[in-house]
Amino acid sequence: MQFTESWLKSLVNTPLNTQELGDKLTMAGLEVEELEPLAPEFSGVVVGLVLKKDKHPDADRLSVCQVQVAEGDVRQIVCGAPNVAEGLKVPCALPGAELPGGFKIKPTKMRGVESGGMLCSGKELGVPSDVDGLHILSEEFPVGGNVRELLGLNEMKFTLKMTPNRADCLSVWGVAREVAALTGATLNAPSFVPVAATINDTLKVTVENTELCGRFAGRVIRGVNNHAKTPQWMVDRLEGAGQRSLNALVDISNYVMLELGRPSHVFDLDKVQGDLTVRWAREGEKLKLLNEMEVALKPHMGVICDANGPEALAGIMGGDHTAVNEGTTSIFVEAAFWHPDAIVGRAREFNFSSDASHRFERGVDFQTIPEHIERITALILEICGGQAGPVVDQVLYLPARKPVTLRHARAEMVIGMPFTVEQVKDVFTKLGFEFTAEGQGAETRYVVNPPSYRFDINIEEDLIEEVIRVVGYDSLPLRAPMGKLKMLPAAEGKIGRHAIRRQVAALGYQEVVSYSFTPEQWEADFNANTNPVRLLNPIASHLSVMRSTLIGSLTGVLKHNLGHRVDRLRVFEVARVFEKDDKVQDGAQTVAGFKQTWKVGGLAYGLADQLQWAAGNNRALDFFDVKGDVEQLLHGRKVDFEVFEVANPHPALHPGRSARVLVNKQPIGFVGELHPRLAQEYDLPQAPIVFELLLDGLNTRKLPAFKEVSKQPVVVRDLAFVVEQNIAAAQLKKAFTEVKDDNLAWLKSVILFDEFVPKEEGKGLNLNEKSLAFRLTLQASDRSLTDADIEPLLKKMIDQAGQRCAARLR
Repeated sequence: MQFTESWLKSLVNTPLNTQELGDKLTMAGLEVEELEPLAPEFSGVVVGLVLKKDKHPDADRLSVCQVQVAEGDVRQIVCGAPNVAEGLKVPCALPGAELPGGFKIKPTKMRGVESGGMLCSGKELGVPSDVDGLHILSEEFPVGGNVRELLGLNEMKFTLKMTPNRADCLSVWGVAREVAALTGATLNAPSFVPVAATINDTLKVTVENTELCGRFAGRVIRGVNNHAKTPQWMVDRLEGAGQRSLNALVDISNYVMLELGRPSHVFDLDKVQGDLTVRWAREGEKLKLLNEMEVALKPHMGVICDANGPEALAGIMGGDHTAVNEGTTSIFVEAAFWHPDAIVGRAREFNFSSDASHRFERGVDFQTIPEHIERITALILEICGGQAGPVVDQVLYLPARKPVTLRHARAEMVIGMPFTVEQVKDVFTKLGFEFTAEGQGAETRYVVNPPSYRFDINIEEDLIEEVIRVVGYDSLPLRAPMGKLKMLPAAEGKIGRHAIRRQVAALGYQEVVSYSFTPEQWEADFNANTNPVRLLNPIASHLSVMRSTLIGSLTGVLKHNLGHRVDRLRVFEVARVFEKDDKVQDGAQTVAGFKQTWKVGGLAYGLADQLQWAAGNNRALDFFDVKGDVEQLLHGRKVDFEVFEVANPHPALHPGRSARVLVNKQPIGFVGELHPRLAQEYDLPQAPIVFELLLDGLNTRKLPAFKEVSKQPVVVRDLAFVVEQNIAAAQLKKAFTEVKDDNLAWLKSVILFDEFVPKEEGKGLNLNEKSLAFRLTLQASDRSLTDADIEPLLKKMIDQAGQRCAARLR
């Protein structure tokens, strides 16, 4: 919302200066986003009168002008503007003048001809201008006068950043009401004197859908002259509000919209065929709008139609066919109340927004329509002439403005400071609210009837906001927090999410942050999730579901980086995933719900190490590199890696190069190479290695405990087993390290140090067998171990390995 300071102060007599007024509005919730003069700074520019124009002797496009810049002071100035002519008054920058951007004017020669200044265009001065060439000044301006002062370019322009709830302030009159309430200044309301009808002409309008249009008013005006020039004061105010002057009728409509917040539309009556009808659009109908866009209408869009079909998009924009032009002599002026629910979002479906839709979808005053029609009519007759018919006003279906109750004690509690009853009454009086008060002191209850222009007053909290807004946020007392702070114990074994992020980053991974909503295809590809959590209102059509795994997002990051020629990548993300949960309890009833789980996911791609000169070190990343990273993250915990069952593989992982991750025998995630099918589907040159772990498996750790270091010697035994090739080393290790024996505590470590797979028959192994050799380290704390101590324990291990894995000692 833009407007000039003089326009605002013409409606409200406030003694505040520019900066004080800006601060007051900002503190009241109407944020002043910009406060700047109408044009950028320049100096030394005066009104010049072109006395004579001659062609330049050496340049076809240049003219040599004799310009009077003061009484008895005529300068020779070379000008290249196409519209320069004798008798024009134009801005003239004299030597020493400084134009916007720091451009300084000096006497110079142009193609051998002396030039003692510069004739300026509107663009060079930062002034809005539709003229191609010099900015033409009014003939009334005195020669030699200061152009900046004469054009009022020192005046300040306010740009307000309005919140969606304050539609009542999308007009200069609305802002003036606020200033009056905040400062106690007197309002100067625009004139709403009824214009007497001098002709009986009317245009019949039928409203078929009252849930679209609640009130419709209009009048016929004949004999208008649209060639009439828009008054300069109106042009200045429109330009100060960011509106370009078009023609008198359009300018008047735009001016009243900015002044009163009332969008209206002017039809060329001679182009309207038959009567008008307000209804919902029909499938297949089209309309060419004033912005020259042709749109295909939909049944949920409102239109104003004549006998030929739609002529305006209700509450958004008029049609091109019935638009006024210089030849227009008869018009129909309409102003209506369009229900916000019937307008909101319709313009955005066509990828544009209009001033009218911006206001109507937030709510426009429905009680003052006749007065605003009178205001528009008076301006049209004053500027364009003509004869007006009677106003036809149809009141059909208006919103019910229900009273809102405010409890005095509640207001004090929410705001955090005491008020007197008189203060609250004064606020409501200044705002123009009708109210009654019952009770005394803190027990007082105020019943407020919101005015028709305040669509944002619906609940008690809305009135509380009004009280503190008008009283002033700067009046809130400065008090220290009263809450008692306790030093709560922090569990030493608990690790925060930030610490986990630092741990992953220390392994060489970079953190990424991606959307929690993803394409539905990712859920099917990376987690075989055919029933994801769907979004009711996605920000984009392809981001329609909530993710249940981080792998899809990380693969998307990889794909993006590969497109930017990044061939080695380590990324991770710590975030929630979302799944449906049918075990949510609502009292005694089990209902469908949702489960949010924190996970950490990682992806590695490319070479195992950075490119380097050492021979043999430029190898590709493999499963065991990332498995080692996962082991580092889980250091200090009892970790196992378990191969996925053939009957139940992970849908996103390579069947032979992936594993579950278990901590204390509980699954917390997985690590593995992306499935070749997905690598091909997502056009990846090679498959990345990924992992995903529950945060609950990472954020607890076993605290170190003191344990006496044994002084006894260690005993080392090597055992080699023959097993079938489908038996993993981890299975065999698990088998003989879980024997039930009181002396199992002697076993300090078990390390796989050799694997032998035969390529041909012989050496005691079949082709479907392999040999796994483990080194066992044993140590007691109280004595040296002997063979007699160790042999019973080793026998149990060997026996259990044979029972669980069909292993035999080699």
